[in-house]
Amino acid sequence: MKISLIVEGDTEVAFRDALRRFLEPRLPGCMPKLDPVPCDGRVPTGEKLRRRVRGLLDGSHPPDAVIALTDVYTGTRAFENAADAKSKMRSWVGDEPRFHPHAAQHDFEAWLLPYWDTIQRLAKHNKAVPAGPPEGVNHLQPPSRRIAEVFRAGKCRTHYSKVRDGKRILRDVDLLESANQCPELREILNTILDLCGGQEIPAPQLGT
Repeated sequence: MKISLIVEGDTEVAFRDALRRFLEPRLPGCMPKLDPVPCDGRVPTGEKLRRRVRGLLDGSHPPDAVIALTDVYTGTRAFENAADAKSKMRSWVGDEPRFHPHAAQHDFEAWLLPYWDTIQRLAKHNKAVPAGPPEGVNHLQPPSRRIAEVFRAGKCRTHYSKVRDGKRILRDVDLLESANQCPELREILNTILDLCGGQEIPAPQLGT
């Protein structure tokens, strides 16, 4: 199984190792070949996305599936929420069952918030974790901005970098912890597991 992943370049670097560590024990003997397709900036929209997907699927060595992962928060208010982003990507690409659109609500950093103790340690600051579900923030205060504020206030003497710090935050963690709190992360992980014949992650029971 070969899966092409259309993602922002920074997200690909920060996410890839943790994703592979999560999948390998759950897909013994059927681990897919994950083929990242990093974008310079945001994931393309409209006709550009359709051409990118078609170019992959109609290429000389086509993947079995193409997954596109965009942030909802792009700085342009292109999407109202994750559902809107996925719907628009699906409409842009058209009727193609091998294409699977996904979105981080509101950005990739929402999936880092469940590891707030690690963020505090790296930033050297004890700022409290943002209240509410990790994916429940809005365009005015996206998770990336929340994390950047901690690094700016902390004693680590560096600004937050998705490539450097996102990878460090995810280095020794299990993505299942975040997937249990972040439905959009759980959805993309389940898409990959389902494509490869693995067991999907069930939604956590209320009160657990």
